[in-house]
Amino acid sequence: MIERYSRPEMAQIWTLENQYASWLKVELAVVAAQAELGLIPQAEAQQIQEKARFDVERIAEIEKTVHHDVIAFVTAVEENVGLAARFLHYGLTSSDVLDTSLALRLLAAGRIILADVLALKQALKQRALEFRDTPIIGRSHGIHAEPTTFGLKLASFYAEFDRQENRLLLALEELRFGQISGPVGNYSARSLSPQLEEKALAKLGLKPAPVSSQIIARDSHAYFFQTLALLATSAEKLAVEIRLLARSEVAEVEEPFGRGQKGSSAMPHKKNPILAENIAGLARVVRSQAQVALDNVVLWHERDISHSSAERIIAPEATGLTDFLLRRLTSLVAGLVVKKEVMAKNLTLTQGLYNSQEVLLALCQKGLSRTRAYALVQKQALRSAEGAGDFLALLLADPGVREHLSAEELTAIFEPNRFFRWTETIFERLFSV
Repeated sequence: MIERYSRPEMAQIWTLENQYASWLKVELAVVAAQAELGLIPQAEAQQIQEKARFDVERIAEIEKTVHHDVIAFVTAVEENVGLAARFLHYGLTSSDVLDTSLALRLLAAGRIILADVLALKQALKQRALEFRDTPIIGRSHGIHAEPTTFGLKLASFYAEFDRQENRLLLALEELRFGQISGPVGNYSARSLSPQLEEKALAKLGLKPAPVSSQIIARDSHAYFFQTLALLATSAEKLAVEIRLLARSEVAEVEEPFGRGQKGSSAMPHKKNPILAENIAGLARVVRSQAQVALDNVVLWHERDISHSSAERIIAPEATGLTDFLLRRLTSLVAGLVVKKEVMAKNLTLTQGLYNSQEVLLALCQKGLSRTRAYALVQKQALRSAEGAGDFLALLLADPGVREHLSAEELTAIFEPNRFFRWTETIFERLFSV
């Protein structure tokens, strides 16, 4: 993990120390379950529970000789336990330990990310309610369309992350599987059985995989990493929206800028959207790692280890980057500077052109064909856009329009509040407030 983009709480999960600690947790759960079922002596099981410990440096030293990390780990623990350690790793294959402990660590990482999503949703909700009635021009294709509110814009992102929360919960449930099933997943060792597996995994808060080979199938892992990619993509979507609104030509929002902060080594005037740009960049990396997780699904027969080296990279990196960028986005949303006066100014830039649809509908209601009504409205809209004058004034001066719509009817159409009459209903539907 890159320290610059890692938070301590997440980084701790993926330390070598914690990796071995999770391996030991799995091993001891199996020992306890085997003792309870009378498969190994209680006295030896108790001795293992009391004396089992490891030293990271000693494991590394042993691995230089055996070239197998699980064997090095088991050997290092055995040195501390003594003869009773013959019942440690009793009947297991390495993947029983590796895959079950990976589930524990992925779940721990996933719970942190779930908390991140909830914090981001709260920030979005708070700002959406704050700006529920703040008008802003809506844009399609980057061009002024019709007014909406900044609160509604933020509410749409809240709804998206609400969906992402549900996907993450499903993905975490798919990860909640372990295996204690032996070399090819059929409990061939005398010390293993489906009953033993269920009992050992229950101690870890996990469920048995219904069918395992030598490993837990990687489609569930891929689903989790795809969910992280979706989360990162939604985060980038919001970050890009902020970047677009922060451009000098728009200037409707601004990233928080601290005392003493500098935006450019060359230009003292610069206040750049660096947080949003950072989020966008990190999201690309998370998406790329989701592809690796998909590739890991395809393994030879009951197992190969082509997925192993890749997972050592993507598990900490994808979870760490997702955690980091979500926390950064939450801070950005909470501290975002919203320029209401600029939003109001930008609404006037097209001199009322955003009312064109309502004029079109009004003419259709008067009996004109849509084609004829469209032509009348578009003629004056294009003239206004080219600098001929205010849109309403041009409509009022057009005999073809005035034949069907009075000055009072046209003026009423240009009442801005009509765009916001359903805002409260939308908010009630989304937030139930």
